[in-house]
Amino acid sequence: MERPAPSEVTGSDASVPDPQLAVTMGFTGFGKKARTFDLEAMFEQTRRTAVERSRKTLEAREKEEEMNREKELRRQNEDIEPTSSGSNVARDCSKSSSRDTSSSESEESSNSSDDELIGPPLPLKMVEEPVNRMEEDILGPLPPPLGEEVEEDDDDDGDSEEEENPVQKIPDSHEITLKHGTKTVSALGLDPSGARLVTGGYDYDVKFWDFAGMDASFKAFRSLQPCECHQIKSLQYSNTGDMILVVSGSSQAKVIDRDGFEVMECIKGDQYIVDMANTKGHTAMLHTGSWHPKIKGEFMTCSNDATVRTWDVENPKKQKNVFKPRTMQGKKVIPTTCTYSRDGNLIAAACQNGSIQIWDRNLTVHPKFHYKQAHDPGTDTSCVAFSYDGNVLASRGGDDTLKLWDIRQFNKPLFSASGLPTMFPMTDCCFSPDDKLIVTGTSVQRGCGSGKLVFFERRTFQRVYEIDITDASVVRCLWHPKLNQIMVGTGNGLAKVYYDPNKSQRGAKLCVVKTQRKAKQAETLTQDYIITQEGISPHQVTMSRDSGTSLHSRQPLSQFQWDKCSSLPVTRVVNSS
Repeated sequence: MERPAPSEVTGSDASVPDPQLAVTMGFTGFGKKARTFDLEAMFEQTRRTAVERSRKTLEAREKEEEMNREKELRRQNEDIEPTSSGSNVARDCSKSSSRDTSSSESEESSNSSDDELIGPPLPLKMVEEPVNRMEEDILGPLPPPLGEEVEEDDDDDGDSEEEENPVQKIPDSHEITLKHGTKTVSALGLDPSGARLVTGGYDYDVKFWDFAGMDASFKAFRSLQPCECHQIKSLQYSNTGDMILVVSGSSQAKVIDRDGFEVMECIKGDQYIVDMANTKGHTAMLHTGSWHPKIKGEFMTCSNDATVRTWDVENPKKQKNVFKPRTMQGKKVIPTTCTYSRDGNLIAAACQNGSIQIWDRNLTVHPKFHYKQAHDPGTDTSCVAFSYDGNVLASRGGDDTLKLWDIRQFNKPLFSASGLPTMFPMTDCCFSPDDKLIVTGTSVQRGCGSGKLVFFERRTFQRVYEIDITDASVVRCLWHPKLNQIMVGTGNGLAKVYYDPNKSQRGAKLCVVKTQRKAKQAETLTQDYIITQEGISPHQVTMSRDSGTSLHSRQPLSQFQWDKCSSLPVTRVVNSS
């Protein structure tokens, strides 16, 4: 059957879709009209619904307020004494209040203004006798005198001043001592979580301390020498806590994992190339190093070859960038310490000529800030550290000073403190977790007093507090922001941890509560003697013992045979505690 042409389809057949065409086109609803919506009608319906709901809510609120007013009125009427005059006054109050409520209801129905008073009307006693009956109409206790209010305000001010005093937040009520060795502890590192501490010293050792695994004996669980016969100068955990940067007296920095296994070692540069930017690594002794605070796997080192280099853990064969400090005349100068800013965008280095130079991390040619006489020339600046807000830089100089700088106006120091002796090229400083204090250590000659940990207030740079550590120099200090505990490395091989049970978290608090474990039984070698028959060798005795047979199972020895026996020494393993 032939299908009619489109022009032949008329009448009711024009609105009926062709099923064969729908099957051919693959549409199930082919030919149906689209549904239309009247948006204006929908908006109008929505508006009406909203108005109706608002009206119902308002009516319910008005009813609730009216019920509250009635309850308050009844309660006031009950509180009035049941005297004759009082009852008359109460009746008058109820009448007047009923008239007032009726009038207020009529006013609300006629005029809904926002200036109407909410609540019951004042009783007649307050209106007629405001002076004599004032105390009877006041509900609740009387307000305190003016003098007491002033005293309370003064107490509040005193509390706020105590809270604002940063010295109260120093966690120094308790301490533990970790015995690293007999020589200077020249490096400290604590992972971001505060679970593990790593110490390094002049004895070439790096020791690992686990707070959760230690007991009251305070023993390290691992000790190694990653740099052979080179003194350890710097140890720092990465921002993820899975790697440790080890900087020693050699020209090659190393990265080890949490268990002490080597991850990478920087390549050594060619010392015969004049331009240090063309070598692949350092050519002279290192001073210190630092991890990038944001980028995983990036760190930097500074060396006696007058360069600061950045590295990537994934590419140990060549550095990423080379920064070359220069004097104002363009000559080479050796950087003694370096660090990243808190956001990682700036690199700061202090040099042997007393200058502090700060570069943009992405621009290696010219420093962004250069202050040429930050400290005395020829005195190695041992540390530069940024505050947590990133606006202030603290520098610990070899000229026995501690200075504070504002990098936004890097033309002169904000504050300077002197009289802080130092005898080590790695004496450092750090900021408190709340950025209100600056901490550094002092050095002493052997037998000439005790090394101290000195605290300065950042706002005024006043010397507000100090702690006597031990009868040796204080070389390293570290204030962990998460644990709120202070780690100190000393010149006599000790690492001390200061904490407060109420202000500190975990860390040293985990190991002080554990009792010391009993010593394990050790196997020792002792000498004993066995008696053998004449003509029997000790080898035969050993074979008989191993085979399970006993020589004494034979016939017993006579007195003559015992006299002929010889005693032979033999080694026996016994257990002793």
